[in-house]
Amino acid sequence: MDLQWAKDFAGEWVAAWNAHDLERVLSHYHDDFEMSSPLIVERMGEPSGKLRGKAAIRPYWAAGLAATPPLRFELLGVFAGVGGLTLHYRSVGRRHVTEVLTVNESGEIIRGAAYYGDPC
Repeated sequence: MDLQWAKDFAGEWVAAWNAHDLERVLSHYHDDFEMSSPLIVERMGEPSGKLRGKAAIRPYWAAGLAATPPLRFELLGVFAGVGGLTLHYRSVGRRHVTEVLTVNESGEIIRGAAYYGDPC
């Protein structure tokens, strides 16, 4: 993975979230992607913490985008790896977040995993 591509992708990804544009956010994802997050357990009552596909994730992310205070991400770091990237950001009212994103050959996210915590 090229670091510049990862930085450009991350900038657009954060801009889509900060614009509260769900369709723009979803445009970064493959139709059948898998997302895991502790917030899926908390907010969706899904004990596995995983959702698969745009239809399943849409209500979860729509609720997040409609929340008060408004969702806003501040990008703190971008890390490129083999077949994916990791984003480090801070969100309103939240501790630090990292998202590990696996992408396909077309640059679409096929798997994402969110982790919440504090920097050491």
